[in-house]
Amino acid sequence: MSVEKEDTKEPTITITTASNDSKKDVPTTSNQQGEEDKINVNEKDIQGHQNDVPPMQQLTVEELYDKEKYDLSTMEPVDIFVLLQSSPEGLSSEEAVSRIDKFGRNRLEHKEINPILQFLGFMWNPLSWVMEAAAIVAIALSNGGGKPPDWEDFIGIILLLLANSIIGFLEERQAGNAVKALMDSLAPECKVKRDGEWHTMEAADLVPGDIISIKLGDVIPADGRLLSAHGQVSIDQAALTGESLPVGKHAGDEIFSGSTVKQGEAEAIVIGTGLNTFFGRAAKLVGDAGDDVGHLQTILAKIGNFCLCSIAIFLVVEILVMYAGFRYSYRDGIDNLLVLLIGGIPIAMPTVLSVTLAIGAKQLAEHKAIVTRITAIEEMAAVTILCSDKTGTLTLNKLIVDKPTSRRTRTTTTPRT
Repeated sequence: MSVEKEDTKEPTITITTASNDSKKDVPTTSNQQGEEDKINVNEKDIQGHQNDVPPMQQLTVEELYDKEKYDLSTMEPVDIFVLLQSSPEGLSSEEAVSRIDKFGRNRLEHKEINPILQFLGFMWNPLSWVMEAAAIVAIALSNGGGKPPDWEDFIGIILLLLANSIIGFLEERQAGNAVKALMDSLAPECKVKRDGEWHTMEAADLVPGDIISIKLGDVIPADGRLLSAHGQVSIDQAALTGESLPVGKHAGDEIFSGSTVKQGEAEAIVIGTGLNTFFGRAAKLVGDAGDDVGHLQTILAKIGNFCLCSIAIFLVVEILVMYAGFRYSYRDGIDNLLVLLIGGIPIAMPTVLSVTLAIGAKQLAEHKAIVTRITAIEEMAAVTILCSDKTGTLTLNKLIVDKPTSRRTRTTTTPRT
């Protein structure tokens, strides 16, 4: 028996037997043969579906990624080519440049914060206001009576303010690199088909509609749909889903930016770049974390406001009693007011909180946890119920032998007679 393979649109195996000359066509798939899993899309198919979906030029970016209208993860491959105005030969260089203007570059935008303003922000809260007022009183108003200004109190207050601000600033600057760490995990380069030819280029230049090639060890540069898969493609999506084992992929399946190819080679059409990828949306959530006022900031604000109101009331009473009632001298009265300002607020509390949270952030960093704001540590510590919508999301991303057991067996041989 001889086997001949015909190169047709639907793969078939032609079997010829030795007993007769008849031929029998047996349809098969590439998975059965262990060779190539491929979706055949040609220009004729694309033209035949032109009326099914509108071209990309007529849609905004928001409309294109509205899953209620166009779900690129489940659409037929031919419809994706029509919607993205692409072809198996890839995009032209001119079209790719125009799409960068529309969709932006394939990278995560990170807003840079002015470090000076960030540092000064740690001195802008009710507790710091009282401390700053005490420092001004100590250096500017504590004069007269033949005595120099109260330099000791002034220096002590300034050192406490700086210590609190520096600790918070340094820790938050390090935490602010969380999104940059996510960006670094994206593939810096990729293999893409442009003008019908394969080129190696920066992943930041990818646009929806590009045809990319991925192989063992590559980090997938953008979200896409597989067009062909060679050699049982498997992809590690642990960074996105927490699953410990790689996931097998076939032609037509969706692949995600930031995941790693563990086996096989494949070609795919790009359906999402930058913030419009699954990875990008997750990174955006991380980058936006901490914009709301947290529980710890609320408590500190309440303490600061209470101190402000209490000190203001007692200052008025003390001024009336000292100067109007007992006719104190100016310098003696200022010294007493300074004692009230310094003693009426928990000066060391912000510094102690900053140091405590900084230690917690360092310990979390040792376990590769991303902390965007050090105050988020206290927020997480106050959680009593944690809800998860997917089994396997909260994992260690490693396989652990829970209870090792061993069994001894004895082999005996019986001589033959």
